[in-house]
Amino acid sequence: MNHTAPTPEELHHHAARMLGRDPHEVHRAATPLELLFDLTFVIAFGLAASQLAHYLAEGHYGTALIGFGFVSFAICWAWINFSWFASAYDTDDWIFRVVTMVQMIGVLILAIGLPRMFASIEQGSHLDNGIMVLGYVIMRVAMIFQWLRAARQDPARRRACLTYATAIAIAQIGWTVLIFVDFSLVVTFIFSAILILIELAGPVIAETRDGGTPWHAHHIAERYGLLAIIALGEGVVGTVASLSAVVDAQGWTMDTALVCIAGTGLTFGMWWVYYIVPAGRMLHAHRKRAFAWGYGHIIIFASIVATGAGLHVAAYYIEHKAHIGPVATVLTVAMPVAVYLLSIYAIYTYLVRRWDPFHALLLGATALVILLSVAAAWAGVDMAICLVILMLAPVVTVVGYELLGHRHQAEAVADDAGKPASSDNVMRG
Repeated sequence: MNHTAPTPEELHHHAARMLGRDPHEVHRAATPLELLFDLTFVIAFGLAASQLAHYLAEGHYGTALIGFGFVSFAICWAWINFSWFASAYDTDDWIFRVVTMVQMIGVLILAIGLPRMFASIEQGSHLDNGIMVLGYVIMRVAMIFQWLRAARQDPARRRACLTYATAIAIAQIGWTVLIFVDFSLVVTFIFSAILILIELAGPVIAETRDGGTPWHAHHIAERYGLLAIIALGEGVVGTVASLSAVVDAQGWTMDTALVCIAGTGLTFGMWWVYYIVPAGRMLHAHRKRAFAWGYGHIIIFASIVATGAGLHVAAYYIEHKAHIGPVATVLTVAMPVAVYLLSIYAIYTYLVRRWDPFHALLLGATALVILLSVAAAWAGVDMAICLVILMLAPVVTVVGYELLGHRHQAEAVADDAGKPASSDNVMRG
């Protein structure tokens, strides 16, 4: 093969114009900077899972769910906005790199503020989210700079870029108010809900009414998959916590092996199921389906992290540090697993626009497995065995796909490819 040596100009990260990446670029993959950026979310997800596990184990379900829901949106939404922008406008010049570093700092500040935010919800008087919101605002102000830069340097898409910047700016004014004004807990959540709607509306308006941006379908699908893997890391952390609890309490026993199999098997099965969805192929053909797919992943990411937190709760239970019973403990793992699997089926059905009756059979079998794990806990079966039963929940989908589902998917994709072009699958450059 003939390899041409790079020129000094190609190796220099000088400022480059943001004219938009080619949405049809071949072999487009995540960059080292994107992977470095993702590492900060390991910390954010880890602290969120730790707080969720702590309050679930204490039986403080309201604090756990409200706090985790608020945190999940903030973490996932900041990551989503960066990833879609980078897919369209990553110049990899020194300006882009430095601004990305600022966003990474914001992620870490947000993560530091999580324990105080959860504690304030527990107290019930007001929401102490100043540090967390400060980190979020830092990330989002950096994104305003990026969008304004793109608006200036890419005249063809100036309107869409300005729409992004405007929506983010309006929302950040509101978030900044939350830093300095001490509202009650209820008022804070109402105000936050309004700001979240503004944040969500920006991309919809920019992409559907203002010309859109040149994001790359396969690159975006890969980026989401990588964050899913990072979120699945919490399952590994939870497994290690459960293993340590068993070893400390009982030494190396059969329960140790069962917990290892259950936690690792559950995480592996969830990974396998995630990559069954033909996301890149369908988004490339139907760009307008990206909104439900992209926004729906907030639930998917949150449920993955919550599963890891549930495994950590199981560790608390095994160590006799949890203040909840065996059924509630199993439910802390079973419920996010159920939400995850249901979300994957919903996203799949939405993308291919075909309901497969075979999925009803798989979902029914999955529900039976989950209910069996809960029933086993109710009957007094050892926690390790309950987790092994629950591990089989994603296995139902994996086996169903490998035996028959892959043929159904191939038919659905082939039928979609044979349909005439419509307004839903027009590609915008």
